[in-house]
Amino acid sequence: MTEPVLSIRKLTKRFGGLVAVDDVSWDVYPGEVVALLGDNGAGKSTLIKCVSGVYQPDEGEICFEGRLSHFARPMDARRQGIETIYQDLALANNLDVSANIFLGREAKKRYLAGLIRTLDEQMMLRESRAALESLAIQFPSLTQPIESLSGGQRQAVAIARAVYWDARLMIMDEPTNNLGVPEQHKVLELIRKLRDQGVPVILITHTLPDVFAVSDRLMVMRRGHKVTEKRTTETHTEELVQYMVGALDDTRVQ
Repeated sequence: MTEPVLSIRKLTKRFGGLVAVDDVSWDVYPGEVVALLGDNGAGKSTLIKCVSGVYQPDEGEICFEGRLSHFARPMDARRQGIETIYQDLALANNLDVSANIFLGREAKKRYLAGLIRTLDEQMMLRESRAALESLAIQFPSLTQPIESLSGGQRQAVAIARAVYWDARLMIMDEPTNNLGVPEQHKVLELIRKLRDQGVPVILITHTLPDVFAVSDRLMVMRRGHKVTEKRTTETHTEELVQYMVGALDDTRVQ
């Protein structure tokens, strides 16, 4: 049987007297899209921030690619291949596409035995174009500033950046939020391409049509607890809403 890429066991995170995530266990396998659902305050973001190194859990274990993992900060998780794309995308609006793909990890040329170092803009442009082409993303120009791009194009740049830096788990927070319908479809296509390339995706969303469009499995959280986990084909919109509002809870079924 295929081993999970990510395995969470009995994870708990507290903030003072508030238990934000309570005894949650969860697995994510290679080449699947898993939707993480729940109303505001359900614990979704806290759980993901524990996985991505923003928070450290108070109890429980996180295993990534078969190894017990402790990420003291987000960069530690990124170095292991866990890429998180938040709603703000963490893009620099005044920089162009290639500069954003290499943001914080710029390629440099060395001169005079390394005494002088300058940005290798041609290499970054070439590599950025290849990363975008691997996802079938086309831009009229890679030298235009990010602020001139549409919301869907910005999402594409953030995804391409994660893919270029060898993402082995992609976490996406509301990736179609505030996008027009055509751009929503494009982002969902990119998620499918990631799955086809074997990169598992955790999709955090309130948009239930997105769940049924691209996810293989789903987990619903409420008030810090996991209330159900299903294959997407085994449920429907009305049932998911009931789980999210608390009318149903599989954790109470023995």
